[in-house]
Amino acid sequence: MKPFKTLDAITCPLPQSNVDTDQLIPARFMKRSRADGYGGFLLHDLRFDETGAQKPDCPLNDPERQGAQILVSRRNFGSGSSREAAVYALVDYGINCVVAPSFGDIFASNAVNNGLLPATVSEDDCEALLAGLADGAQTATVDLEAQTIRAANLVLPFTVDPVWRTKLLNGWDDIDLTRSHAAAISAFAEADRTRRPWMQPRKTG
Repeated sequence: MKPFKTLDAITCPLPQSNVDTDQLIPARFMKRSRADGYGGFLLHDLRFDETGAQKPDCPLNDPERQGAQILVSRRNFGSGSSREAAVYALVDYGINCVVAPSFGDIFASNAVNNGLLPATVSEDDCEALLAGLADGAQTATVDLEAQTIRAANLVLPFTVDPVWRTKLLNGWDDIDLTRSHAAAISAFAEADRTRRPWMQPRKTG
């Protein structure tokens, strides 16, 4: 994965609570090949009517929000089923960070494993950020090292699990994270061979 340090990008408000994974990508689209991209299905029923025409009141359809890489929503974002395709839809659309007061646990873990930052802010800070975007602010800067969001003359702190932060800053997956402890693992293995020689695999041949 690409390391995530700072992101200065168009930001889209989605002032809704409980945006679940079935809303992020309706189940009927999940039989499609990931190779074809899931971005076109992101929040499909919010973005399009029954004829396939864009709904003008959907923030993602706002011409000034096209190319958004940051999404700001309300609490409990990504709740519901554990489908990783919900994260695929966001990433394939171009979203690299979601800001919200809380996230579904499995969604947040899946997000980090796909290079997407789930940035947790307080309810009050979320509402202030949404208000700033509603008043015309177009962009935000997310600084993962400082754990701040700058937008609409605001500087807001956010939290993220420290292990997830390390993975995102370095562009690591779980295997990379394990490899980062290679020296400690080797030292433990060497000490364990001395401490418990009877536990070592028997050599044959």
